[in-house]
Amino acid sequence: MTSRKPSGPHRPADEPLRPHPVEGFEPAAGATRVDPAVLGELLDRHGWRRRGGAAGRYARWTPPGGSSGTSLLVPESRAFPDSEDLLDEALLALSRSAAPSARDVLVALALPSDEIRWSRDVPPGPAGTAPWVVEEQLRGAARKMLIAGALAVRGRAGYYGARHRRPAAASLENLLVGPAPGGRELAAFVPVESGRPLVVRLHHALYATREAIDYQRATGGMEAFDTAVEAGVSQELTEAVVALVRGTEGARVAFAWAPAAGVPEGCAPRPEPVEFSPGDLAVLREAGERFRHEEPALPVRITGTVVRMRRSGPRGTGTVRLRVLAGADVPHVRLSLDEEAYRIAGSAHLVGLPIRVSGRLESRGGFRRLTGAAHVVPVQVDEAVRDRMMKSLQENLDFFEEACSGEDGD
Repeated sequence: MTSRKPSGPHRPADEPLRPHPVEGFEPAAGATRVDPAVLGELLDRHGWRRRGGAAGRYARWTPPGGSSGTSLLVPESRAFPDSEDLLDEALLALSRSAAPSARDVLVALALPSDEIRWSRDVPPGPAGTAPWVVEEQLRGAARKMLIAGALAVRGRAGYYGARHRRPAAASLENLLVGPAPGGRELAAFVPVESGRPLVVRLHHALYATREAIDYQRATGGMEAFDTAVEAGVSQELTEAVVALVRGTEGARVAFAWAPAAGVPEGCAPRPEPVEFSPGDLAVLREAGERFRHEEPALPVRITGTVVRMRRSGPRGTGTVRLRVLAGADVPHVRLSLDEEAYRIAGSAHLVGLPIRVSGRLESRGGFRRLTGAAHVVPVQVDEAVRDRMMKSLQENLDFFEEACSGEDGD
């Protein structure tokens, strides 16, 4: 596997931006909680150059790439009387530095985070600009990849569809992301306390994806993708990698662990970036289709509230949509019911009760459809829940009357 180190905070695409933690990071106050060793490691990670200093007391760090700017004096420890003053001055200089990496260092100090960095080889536009769509593609691909990692944390599957989507998306709420200049680079800062399992799982899954691609190219077989599911590889992840690579000459994902939290078990201290190329796209698409078609249907027993009913006439089979309360990790399912079961579902809804139904949750369509529905029964609930359901019914009474009378609706 070839590797090249990427260079490179906003929320993932289609979500509101979070305030940058560095905006509330007061350098003078920050010195009291900054570990000099952590600061030194972060400066080294982001390309700052150590240029000597008083041995055993402090080190001098200069901005990366030979760029002009104030150097930093960082104490080796807090053992000396002037260490607090040196840290204050270093943090103040970082907050005023024109070096793009200075902001990343301050973010990592303010919020101990593991870092994920995406980089793409795309042609630059005039004066370093890029079409709007290029930056949106990078953000969208990064979000897909984070969602795939969050899904894998909740359980292994070749294809999730609608399963676990809501909690997976919610797990990204505390992530912060950095600028994507020219649509080529993007960084995510994932708080260690809440997000390390996601980063570790995504790290293992991307390496397993790379190895499965290499195996397919060497042997022509796809079986390595089947075993890679246990590492977190899925249709959702292959789709995310395709979105990252499509339209580029190559792309890579790099990981860096929060110095204050140490290296997670089973991971390299400084993992090499995982690199993908346009030549991988055909294999990734084939793997995604394989995952989608081979994920089995699941036998389930679902409890849910009726939110929509439809049938072509006053009698016969009808279609019901349930909001799932328990029994499946999806928000809604659709199912077909015979005349008797349809009547039971309608009666339960009219009196403010959910129903329980058994069947098979089909992977086709993203686990949104229940087939072989049977054993439909109303479920008793406490008065508070029933009151809320009745209020919902009253607010949508016109629709429900139309649905029960057989008029078509979506």
